[in-house]
Amino acid sequence: MSQTPPTDSARDVAAPGEPAPAPPPAPRRGGMLRSSVIFAALTLFSRVLGLARDLVVTAKLGASLTIAADAYYTALAFPNLFRRIFAEGAFAAAFVPGYAKRLEGEGEAVANQYAADAAAGLAVVTVALTLAAQAAMPWLMYVINPGYVDDPDKFRLAVILTQITMPYLPCMAIAALFSGVLNAHGRFIVSGFYPTILNVVMLAVVWPQGDAITAAYAASVGVVVAGVGQAALVIWAARRAGARVRFVRPRLTPDMKALVRLAIPAAIANSATQINIFVSGILASQVAGARVWLNVADRLYQLPMSLVGVAIGVALLPRLSQSLRRGDAADAKLVMDQGLVFGLALSLPAAAALVAMPVYLIDGLFTRGAFVFADAAAAGALLFHYGWGTPAFVLQRILQPAFFARDDTKTPMRFALISVGVNIVAGVALFFVIGVPGIAAATSLAAWIAVIQMLLALWRRGDYRPSALVISKIVRVSAASLVMGAVLAFAAMNRAAIEGVIAGLGLPFIGAKEIGVLALSAAGMALYGLLVLVFGGVTRAELRAAMTRRNGTPGAPVDLT
Repeated sequence: MSQTPPTDSARDVAAPGEPAPAPPPAPRRGGMLRSSVIFAALTLFSRVLGLARDLVVTAKLGASLTIAADAYYTALAFPNLFRRIFAEGAFAAAFVPGYAKRLEGEGEAVANQYAADAAAGLAVVTVALTLAAQAAMPWLMYVINPGYVDDPDKFRLAVILTQITMPYLPCMAIAALFSGVLNAHGRFIVSGFYPTILNVVMLAVVWPQGDAITAAYAASVGVVVAGVGQAALVIWAARRAGARVRFVRPRLTPDMKALVRLAIPAAIANSATQINIFVSGILASQVAGARVWLNVADRLYQLPMSLVGVAIGVALLPRLSQSLRRGDAADAKLVMDQGLVFGLALSLPAAAALVAMPVYLIDGLFTRGAFVFADAAAAGALLFHYGWGTPAFVLQRILQPAFFARDDTKTPMRFALISVGVNIVAGVALFFVIGVPGIAAATSLAAWIAVIQMLLALWRRGDYRPSALVISKIVRVSAASLVMGAVLAFAAMNRAAIEGVIAGLGLPFIGAKEIGVLALSAAGMALYGLLVLVFGGVTRAELRAAMTRRNGTPGAPVDLT
């Protein structure tokens, strides 16, 4: 039977003559994978729309042939960097465990006050950062994109567009905080859906534009409009979930001081990948079109990271925090086992596909309009190196909650700083040796080094040690992924024959290369699904167990002990 969580607060003791307070309700504990699937399914929908958005944007803006594309992707990258570090990253890591513990142990009112104070402080910081960045942008651009200095028109356009997009940061900071509130309540639908608003707005504003410069301005304004809509939707959903978070004046309470102490190291820890990407952008500014190539490759390799790593991490953090607070070591190990096995079961085949046919993927999806085959080949070379780093990007998102749920944000911070240092040194060295693809290779190398450090730290401290059975399953998943990757590589080498057969069908409205990429991707997924079951990497029983919703008492860890 489940036990009522122990309390150490005086508010839990009834005053004389008053009825004893009711114990807090048993938390609703869904299977970790079940919550992840909900989030991932909605994220997939958003990413499909995001892919459609990028197809339209690249067709309108091009890559190496215009100045508009590089300027626009700079404008998009800068607020996104701070959003991922300070809004989504740090506050998901520092805010969600604190909010979840208060919600479960002290009640809705205490948790709501904690969220209100956090929202007020976050709003002030991000608005101030936005205004400072807008004012300093003409000088910041020399640091962000030194390669633009030789092209005054591109430099000027990048400054203006980035000033336009910066208000997206406070909008997304508030949206991320209220998304954390929803996740702590076990609500993942709106959290997974709200990014869709950006893609819909962007498609609506870019599609009608006739020239690249006008389209870049429209897209930049659309970013801010979408940010306001996203924040409004998540605030509304949080209120519907019962979180009555009021807007208050900023206060530096003891709780907020503790949150800041956790958030600063968490921001650094979560920023490793994003800073590495940002450093990549600085190097890429030296080559015309390289920022667009990076963004196109980013769209494809970030898909498994968002669908798998972020989805599992979002579901894992509140569940792990609650399990540790109850002293439920068995459930904490169960969710980590599930996260590791299912994370790799989904990211390893994605990595195999990206490595097996990178140019085919990008050419089939993006080459049209002002985005030419030379751009696809350059982006494909980047995607190959991001491909072998994809499992590490996902594992970072899965392993970090094991530290954050224990209120340890300093250890991941140290690992992140090492990762950034490796990326900068390796990125600069490889850039001058093999060119732009060296940027991606350095980012993947840095991610794997961070993962190895986290695994070793968890093992040494005894916080998490995967069992022999878990390791066996990872080996089996790896074998299934390698077989699928070999089949896809063989098919990509025979691309001309495949597209010849498709062209002979005479299908309207879509070209042979587009159909070939989609058909080959679908065939690869089907093949992998069969192989992973045959090899025993994941069983049907494990899928059912991970998808089961449990109330109060953890279920037995099926096959993952």
